Amino acid sequence: KKIKHTATNTTTTSAAAAASIAGSASASEGAATAPQPLRLLPAAAADALAGVGNGRDTPESVLLTGGGGEDDGGDADSDGGHEDADTVPLFRTPRFRKGDPASVTGDAKPSKQEEDFSTIDWARDSARERMRQRSLRVEARSTARGLYWKVFDAAQGWIVVTLVGLAAGFSAGVIDISTSWLADVREGICPGAWWLNIVHCCWAEPASSTASCQSWREWGDFSVTPHSAAAYVLNFFVYMLFSVLFASLSALLVKHLAPYASGSGIPEVKTILSGFVIHGYFGLWTLAVKSAGLVLSVSSGLSLGKEGPLVHVACCCGNVISRMFEKYRFNQAKRREVLSAAAAAGVSVAFGAPVGGVLFSLEEVSYYFPHKTMWRAFFCALVAAGVLVSMNPFVSGHDIKFYAGYDYPWHWFELIPFILLGVFGGAFGAAFCKFNLQWCAYRKTSNLGKYPITEVAAVALATAIIAYPNAYTRVSTSELIEALFSDCTSERSDLAISLCSDGSGKVIGLLLLACVMKAVSTVFTFGLKVPAGLFIPSMAVGSAMGRVVGMIVDMIARANQNTHLFELSCPSIETCVTPGLYAMVGAAAALGGVTRMTVSLVVIMFELTGGLTYIVPFMTAVMVSKWVGDALFKEGIYDAHIRLNGYPFLDHKEDFSTSDMLAAVAQPQDGSRLDSLQLYDNKLSDLEVLLDNTDYAGFPVVNSFNDMLVAGYVSRTEIMEVLEKYRVEHGPLDPSMKVFLHDRSTHSDGQEEEGIDLFSCLHTSAFQLATDMPVVTAIEVFRRMGIRYALITHTGRLVGIVTKKDILMYMAKKRGRDPNTIRWR
Repeated sequence: KKIKHTATNTTTTSAAAAASIAGSASASEGAATAPQPLRLLPAAAADALAGVGNGRDTPESVLLTGGGGEDDGGDADSDGGHEDADTVPLFRTPRFRKGDPASVTGDAKPSKQEEDFSTIDWARDSARERMRQRSLRVEARSTARGLYWKVFDAAQGWIVVTLVGLAAGFSAGVIDISTSWLADVREGICPGAWWLNIVHCCWAEPASSTASCQSWREWGDFSVTPHSAAAYVLNFFVYMLFSVLFASLSALLVKHLAPYASGSGIPEVKTILSGFVIHGYFGLWTLAVKSAGLVLSVSSGLSLGKEGPLVHVACCCGNVISRMFEKYRFNQAKRREVLSAAAAAGVSVAFGAPVGGVLFSLEEVSYYFPHKTMWRAFFCALVAAGVLVSMNPFVSGHDIKFYAGYDYPWHWFELIPFILLGVFGGAFGAAFCKFNLQWCAYRKTSNLGKYPITEVAAVALATAIIAYPNAYTRVSTSELIEALFSDCTSERSDLAISLCSDGSGKVIGLLLLACVMKAVSTVFTFGLKVPAGLFIPSMAVGSAMGRVVGMIVDMIARANQNTHLFELSCPSIETCVTPGLYAMVGAAAALGGVTRMTVSLVVIMFELTGGLTYIVPFMTAVMVSKWVGDALFKEGIYDAHIRLNGYPFLDHKEDFSTSDMLAAVAQPQDGSRLDSLQLYDNKLSDLEVLLDNTDYAGFPVVNSFNDMLVAGYVSRTEIMEVLEKYRVEHGPLDPSMKVFLHDRSTHSDGQEEEGIDLFSCLHTSAFQLATDMPVVTAIEVFRRMGIRYALITHTGRLVGIVTKKDILMYMAKKRGRDPNTIRWR
């Protein structure tokens, strides 16, 4: 309700009242919502605010909470975490003496009023960080204690990324080892040591083939007649049973414990790193459920991978660890630097590709990537990869996932099939994006979306029934890719041996069936309410097709080995054509067609396989794949899902052209005067009316309503925190009291007039743009400067305001999309 003019009992105020005072991000954002009554903060928050510095500390919003509790925006979409947003960071910069410059370092508790999909202000956070650094330098010159804290503050970034790398590497190692064991349980068990997978169980066997391993027992071996039809049926039944069981358990965990743990997580990571808020998405509870659910979903045999979700897992580690340090806990822009480094570590541990991880973070997910963040991301990826290598989850003796083990030269005539594989990858990526989006949209609008666990179980059952009869789809997707990448002359698995020993016609037929089956099942799998990645299934489709093409080219070369072309190009026909190379090129092409990655994908591929010799084939296929994919379908799968889910994402790589001026975007559009405050002659009653009758997140401040000259901008949240602090210290608020938005120290005659000082809330450096500025230029300002809003002026006078969300709404209308589908809050 309105501000009470008598003392009120705030001890019974719920924590939800604190969240109710947050308005929309601009005048345009709150226009369609009902006005929110002015509420005071609960007593706990008021007591905390009462001890803030000298009253000029600028409160700041907590961006990414550790869970979904009341204090951090917990709601139906939250992950249900239990971390209290009021907990004190483990590494807290000391508050210096009152009156020192360090008292404006941002030590104040941040307000917790940010709502989901509200925006942050990069420029303002950067300004606060510069002010905090300046205060630390001032203190370091005067005291040894200040020098110590300055050195520790400078080292915090490296400490954080080191801890994130350790956590990400350990988490990935545990997930890899658990997944490998649980996936093998579907086919059999090691009787003497049930906790071992088939590779560890047969480790001491002299034979290299697991088919001859005596320590491993398939489930059918426990039947009356092993290796009979009855044993095959029993194996098939147990395989289906475990597949459905694991997938259903994963869906149960996600639905009831952490809804944010579903999917890949990369579209949401991109949205958050672009400057929007999704509460609880990087919480500790989400991390636990994502890890456990990922093990179960991958082990179930669903056509999905764990590489994309590992980026989400690493970002959860980055958020949880960075919140221990006050420098990052209370600065949203700084925390995003840690999350960018964590994303690089996620790809590093997913593929054993630290350099590719850094490039992936730069090219695909990060919105703001300064030079120092690149070095820290590189170090974080290095630490994570080192931890993963020490755990040896791949059990290959190599620190990369799909080690090729050969470096036969490729020949110029092979560029033709490489280009054809690029065309296939682009066409497959475009078709996959189109059909997957249609299916996901149908799921959202039909009753199918009401039964996520049933859908997951049905897809798992169908996948198991189709996959089991084919030896190339029965195994895990990672094992299939490893076999397809292998060479017929090196030490290989049973599956790789069958690729070389079985008849070529039979192998090509089974691989084509596997390619179609993987492509179709992935369309229906990606988007289920389980942790699900897309890298490995896409690579499986491409590698299967690539192996087929390689085998065909090899047969052509052998049949025409005496011709002039092959005699000049191939000294030895045995190493003339390498089908495994075609599988690698096809995998890169298919993944590029789905995601539209370029440079980072090429680096990931040669790190992933150790195939440094094959950079040119990788580059050729990836570029052709992107060209074809862009020609058939403009967006990659992650950008397409961002649009499908309605996330407010301003893509810095997207081209947009229009001849409109900024006046076409600025609010209000009806010519009415913008709700604002005067710099002088304000009363509490006037401020109360403005807060009570609007739902805006802040208000422009003008010199006077007569000249409308811009003086700055004030945030609703900060105004209400100052009012609450004043009420706690001085008692009930009188509506006739004066409210000061100007600096009274420069307009005082020696006697300070009684009133409420809101000068600490005034942001005098608010961005100002002219009405005749092209919209395209304004969009670039929002992209490059990371601002949340800009005040619109005409001949120096305030006429409106435009926010990041206004820009997104305008761009959606221009593209013929419904702006109401974008999730503003």
